[in-house]
Amino acid sequence: MLKISRFILLAFVLISVATSCNAYQKMLNNPDVTAKYKTAEAYYNTGEYRRANRLYEQILPSYRGKPQAQRVIFFFANSYLQTKDYYLAAYQFESFVKSFPQSDKLQEASFLAAKCYYMLSPRYSLDQTNTNDAIDKLQIFIDNYPNSEFLAEANTYVQELQTKLEKKDFEISKQYHTIRDYKAAINAFDNFIASYPGTPFREDALYYKFLSSYEIATNSIYYKKLERLKDLQGIYDNITRYYPETLFLEDLDKKMERAAKEISLLENNTTATAK
Repeated sequence: MLKISRFILLAFVLISVATSCNAYQKMLNNPDVTAKYKTAEAYYNTGEYRRANRLYEQILPSYRGKPQAQRVIFFFANSYLQTKDYYLAAYQFESFVKSFPQSDKLQEASFLAAKCYYMLSPRYSLDQTNTNDAIDKLQIFIDNYPNSEFLAEANTYVQELQTKLEKKDFEISKQYHTIRDYKAAINAFDNFIASYPGTPFREDALYYKFLSSYEIATNSIYYKKLERLKDLQGIYDNITRYYPETLFLEDLDKKMERAAKEISLLENNTTATAK
């Protein structure tokens, strides 16, 4: 009995889907623009954005210059956003902003256009052209609408994108350490810290700078070793002053203890030689 009930339910669902698809296909071929307009709104309001998008695309030329144009174009743009077609969504929202500068939807359309660029930003390891574009678009929105209801969200997006750029630069600097090009790593970390003084990766950058400096100092030729080990002490002091509870403290202390022993030994040898 249960199997029969499930079969009936499945058959009902399949019939409903087929009927719905058939009705949608008929509407696509329907020359009645008003009917398409009402059907597009119905699909849009029930979250069937792909179907709404197709219908809005068809009727858009018929509504240009008419009172309904703003509504049609805004929903058309947002249907692209809802279906994650961010390039076309951004294009349509920007077209809306240019076409309707007096619209009460202007601020929202401007924000959503910028948000589309944010959504196009890839993960940090890839090319960040879209990320830079998104920051520019969001910053323009923030400057134009400093009291906007979307301001907090826009600022959050900018911070997230900025952190992504910083992470990419940090990982590039770290790569020099990984391939044992320690001098290049030190220069890269110095530039990184100078460029992003408030970055959340500052502690990590200082730590990897210390590691690179440690490798250079401990493997230096004799007459350069003492000076480089003392420079290492300065980096250690800088880290522990700003980050006294750093997660790297145990490793830093171990390496600095070894360095301190070498410093003492080298200073003793220098004193003995001088005598």
